[in-house]
Amino acid sequence: MATTTTEATKTSTNGEDQKQSQNLRHQEVGHKSLLQSDELYQYILETSVYPREPESMKELREVTAKHPWNIMTTSADEGQFLNMLIKLVNAKNTMEIGVYTGYSLLATALALPEDGKILAMDVNRENYELGLPIIEKAGVAHKIDFREGPALPVLDELVADEKNHGTYDFIFVDADKDNYINYHKRLIDLVKVGGVIGYDNTLWNGSVVAPPDAPMRKYVRYYRDFVLELNKALAADPRIEICMLPVGDGITICRRIN
Repeated sequence: MATTTTEATKTSTNGEDQKQSQNLRHQEVGHKSLLQSDELYQYILETSVYPREPESMKELREVTAKHPWNIMTTSADEGQFLNMLIKLVNAKNTMEIGVYTGYSLLATALALPEDGKILAMDVNRENYELGLPIIEKAGVAHKIDFREGPALPVLDELVADEKNHGTYDFIFVDADKDNYINYHKRLIDLVKVGGVIGYDNTLWNGSVVAPPDAPMRKYVRYYRDFVLELNKALAADPRIEICMLPVGDGITICRRIN
């Protein structure tokens, strides 16, 4: 059957729409933002985030951007979200696993009251010390207890003493994805009922829905199954309520309920 002018126009229009849609989407699995377009993400940053970003966080973000591993940093919109969340839950005693240069750590420290505390753990002190002068200048370094080394031994020590159970108001995890399940097994005892644990990177560069043969960076492919395992475990855990948000690279908020 011959194609009518209307059908041809419709086909052409649909083709253009699909092409435009493809152009708006990020072409590579591995982009920090999961929004459909860079323009939309930039709008959020310029309208909501950057105008309210504390000067110290801006300075640390710009310093971190020059680091060769800058992809590891918490995004500015996620930093803003964490800062508000900590205030909403009135957190005072907190923990952070995975610090890097300290952008999310600074967001937390600024949100805490003057006598608030953060137990911060990372295997690399050098990265933390890159941001430390800015944290000190912001006047919040006294809130931070930094421990260099793997977090699991520290967590095991904390869990072994029942006095530590249920004492943390807020915990943020942005570290080795292959240990997220191991962290959760321990953190659930340490966070109080009504307290919050935030797991970063739970959408893992969008790879959680990518086909097996999709192009991925090696580290994305390596940790993908661990992230999928965590997401499945959190969804099935009756001790928590969860909310997965497409902020940054995906963050799952877990509220302990029993």
